[in-house]
Amino acid sequence: MIRKLIAVFALTALCAAPVMADRLKDLAKVKGVRNNQLIGYGLVVGLDGTGDKAPFTNQTFRNMMNQFGITLPDGVNPNLANVAAVTVSATLPAFAKAGQELDITVSSIGNADSLRGGTLLMTPLKGADGQVYAMAQGSLVVGGFGAQGQDGSRITVNVPSVGRIPNGATIEREVESPFNRGDTITFNLLRSDFTTARRVVEAINGRLGPDMAYAHDATSISVRAPRDPSQRVSFLSILENIEVDPAQEAARVVINSRTGTIVVGQNVKVSPAAITHGNLTVTIQENPEVVQPNPLAQGETAVQQNTQIAVTEDPARMFQFGPATTLNEIVQAVNQVGAAPGDVMAVLEALKQAGALRAELIVI
Repeated sequence: MIRKLIAVFALTALCAAPVMADRLKDLAKVKGVRNNQLIGYGLVVGLDGTGDKAPFTNQTFRNMMNQFGITLPDGVNPNLANVAAVTVSATLPAFAKAGQELDITVSSIGNADSLRGGTLLMTPLKGADGQVYAMAQGSLVVGGFGAQGQDGSRITVNVPSVGRIPNGATIEREVESPFNRGDTITFNLLRSDFTTARRVVEAINGRLGPDMAYAHDATSISVRAPRDPSQRVSFLSILENIEVDPAQEAARVVINSRTGTIVVGQNVKVSPAAITHGNLTVTIQENPEVVQPNPLAQGETAVQQNTQIAVTEDPARMFQFGPATTLNEIVQAVNQVGAAPGDVMAVLEALKQAGALRAELIVI
C-alpha cells in the first residue's frame, strides 16, 4: 500500500509539472451540440428456458399477441420460459439523421437467468419528451454466461442478463439543433475557471481579430460567427483547433477512504507545522478449549473460551513541515517516516483542522 501511495504522489507530480497547450475542442463543448438518451421497453424471445416468470412479462406477451389478432383465454397462464421483459437504452448523438443506426444495450428487468441466444422484438425508443426517436430490433450479443447443476450449485461469468445489439436501432426522428441559430457560437468549458476563460478569449481574438470573442463568466465564451451553415462549419473547424494554455488546477487533496488512495495536487502547500503520529494496535485472539467431564461424573463435554488480548503501540513519529511546503517535500516526508495511507489521511485531516493545509480536502 505504501508503494501504491508513493506511486500516486509521483504520478501526480509528473503529470502536473509541465504546462501543455490544449486544443479548444479538448477544453470545451459547443453549446447545443449534445447527446440525448433514449429508452424503451420490450420483449426478448427465443431463450433456452432462461426467461423470467414476472407477471408484467405475461401481460406484455398478451398485449403483443392481441396486436397480432390472437386472444388468449382469461385465466390461462402461458408459462413463458423463453421470453424475458427488458429495457432498451441507447444514446442519440448530435446531428444524427433519420436512417442512421445506433448501438443499443438490452437489460433484463425480471428474473431471467440469461439473455444469451435471444432476439429483441421491435421496440420503440423514446426520449425525455415522450416522442419516439428510434426503433430497435435484432439478435443479442451477450458476453456473460452461467451454468447450474441439479444440486443447486452454479457458476456465472460476467453478467448474462445484459446484452448489446450493434447497430440495433434505426433513427426515425431527428433532434433539431440550435447550432445554426443566432450570430454567435458559445463554448462551455468542461471545468469552470476564470483564468482559462480569459486565455480562451485572448487566443481566439489573437487568431481571428479583436472583439471576436468575449466571456460571459468562468464557463461560457461566445464567438461571433457567420450565419451560413457551410461557412459556420468551416469557421468552427478553425476555432476548435486553436491551442490554449489552460490555467493550473486549484490546490486539492482527494482521499478515497475505501481504497486508501490519496492524490495530492501540484499546488498543495502546508504552513509550518510539527506532527506526531503513532499507532495503537489491539489484538484479540479467541482460543476455544474442549473440557471433558470425569469418567463417572455423568457430565457433558463443554467448550471453554480462552481469550488473549495483546496491545502493541508503535513509537510515535514526528516530522516537521516548513513554510510553504511543496508536493515534493510532502512526498519526501511521507517516505522518510514510512507512513501508511491511513496515517497520511489522519495527518492531512489534522492539518486541515489546524488551518495549516492550503488546499481543498475532498474525501470520497
